[in-house]
Amino acid sequence: MEIYIYPTKRDMGQAAAEMAGRRLAEAIAARGGANLILATGASQFEMLAALAAQPVDWSRVTAFHLDEYVGLPESHPASFRGYLKDRFAAKVPSLRAFHYINAEGDPAAECRRVGEIIRRHGIDVACVGIGENGHLAFNDPPADFETHQPYIVVDLDETCRRQQVGEGWFETLDSVPRQAVSMSISRILASQCIVCAVPDRRKARAVQGTLEGPVTNLVPASVLQTHDDCHMFLDEAAASMLHDS
Repeated sequence: MEIYIYPTKRDMGQAAAEMAGRRLAEAIAARGGANLILATGASQFEMLAALAAQPVDWSRVTAFHLDEYVGLPESHPASFRGYLKDRFAAKVPSLRAFHYINAEGDPAAECRRVGEIIRRHGIDVACVGIGENGHLAFNDPPADFETHQPYIVVDLDETCRRQQVGEGWFETLDSVPRQAVSMSISRILASQCIVCAVPDRRKARAVQGTLEGPVTNLVPASVLQTHDDCHMFLDEAAASMLHDS
């Protein structure tokens, strides 16, 4: 794992986007196309804006996203489908395809549907973040490190749900859904390159556990330590609890 620390989250997002864009361009040059995973949330604002501006032939890129709340309509401000359509897909209209998760109906059926699609696509670049509780996608602790299903239905723990309120996506804890469809840990790790962008001091303890603690499903993002081509982009606030920062 490579770790990069920047003075601001704007600098961090720009650097993470440049690496992701470079890797996508390399995949396109080698194979004629590329496949991409995108994360959402407040931590990804800067990275996604910068990524959409990268000199990538987006007509050769197929995208997937990590997770979506069960039962939440796309019209809700917290919908990750709506988020990615507004903040990324609308800025790169030539994108070959974007396979969104729709968990409004039968979430288990949706896991099977999008899982069958992603099985046909080797992922070149996964752009991810980590949660305040150390989650990776919506794999809250204790995360399932064993399943090989690409997408699974997960229960959201209270820390995760409180983070969503704190970021302003929901007005109250009770209004945050209790379940989500999430890409599994094993599927994320199957990506050729992982670009993880994590800003803000509120993530500092999770960053410390991810990078300096043992690999454990109690800190799900710690599993990134096991990936051969993982790049962690931090701002100084997120890196503030690292002993070597």
